[in-house]
Amino acid sequence: MMTNLFSIFDPSTNLFNLSLNWLSTFIGLLFIPYTFWFIPNRYFMFWNFIFNTLHKEFKTLLGINSFNGSTFLFISLFSFVLFNNFLGLFPYIFTSTSHLTLSLSLSLPLWISFMLYGWINNYNHMFAHMIPQGTPNILMPFMVLIETISNIIRPGTLAVRLMANMIAGHLLMTLLSSTGQNMNFLIILLLIVQILLLILESAVAVIQSYVIAILSTLYSSEVN
Repeated sequence: MMTNLFSIFDPSTNLFNLSLNWLSTFIGLLFIPYTFWFIPNRYFMFWNFIFNTLHKEFKTLLGINSFNGSTFLFISLFSFVLFNNFLGLFPYIFTSTSHLTLSLSLSLPLWISFMLYGWINNYNHMFAHMIPQGTPNILMPFMVLIETISNIIRPGTLAVRLMANMIAGHLLMTLLSSTGQNMNFLIILLLIVQILLLILESAVAVIQSYVIAILSTLYSSEVN
């Protein structure tokens, strides 16, 4: 039972000794050509509205000292995670964001680059950030330790948050679908619950992509 339940997250399924499941990560690229039409369509106008809204919000969070075009990095991160989260809801498409391999590969380089930039170019601010204003002298060593630990675990929390939220909903939907053969009279109720869970998972896919993008923006704004 547990093997079948977790088999949807197994990336080792291969064809001709090639692990082709990870190719689902690039399916989101199929949506990009629609934005290059000569005549703007509703799809282009919809994404243009979302990107402009995110650009204004990220620009406000980054502040006036941010580099020009830095918001596009986080908008690209949002789009990439959103496509992978949403495509994982379709049957027989591997959910790559449900694995720590991909989520940590996204969060760890971002965190390392922020830390290197902050400690090399603005180390006074980085030291001051470890001790909040108004902290008593006796608590300063503990605050430095706590802030250091919370700073180190940031990429892990970003990765685990995305992975756990993607796994939880998919596991629940798989668990309910596996019990459908034993529910002859309640199959309509099961279908309704599955549809509601699918709507919930669609919302979670959007929310989690927004959360990882907004937290990455907040982490980068702290090093300026």
